[in-house]
Amino acid sequence: MSMQAQINIDARGDITVKMEGGLNFENTVPLRAELESLKSQNPNSTITLDMNNIDFVGSSGIGVFVETIKAMNSKRQQIKLQNVKSEFLKVFKLFNLDAMELIVKEFENDETEFLNQNIGNRKQTFQN
Repeated sequence: MSMQAQINIDARGDITVKMEGGLNFENTVPLRAELESLKSQNPNSTITLDMNNIDFVGSSGIGVFVETIKAMNSKRQQIKLQNVKSEFLKVFKLFNLDAMELIVKEFENDETEFLNQNIGNRKQTFQN
């Protein structure tokens, strides 16, 4: 199974790698080389791996993938994960990767957190 990746760089210089297809040993080695190249060319950028379209993770490839993330994050957490499916989180745990701390929180700055307290809990102000 093949894997494709699309690399996007935002205005701040942060990089998103949208992965698609399967993650097995044959395509994890080139992925590692590409990530190392991106990291060396952009040492201050955060690299986010969007795993939304990954539909297969092979047992031989996940080991290399996890070791790549651990090695690249040894000094600074430069690699983040996004849109990780629950079945892949279980596999990451088997390889002692705490993926939850690497996952990008989609709603970190959610301004609607207290909206229910401000609006939703009001009593009805009209009469029938």
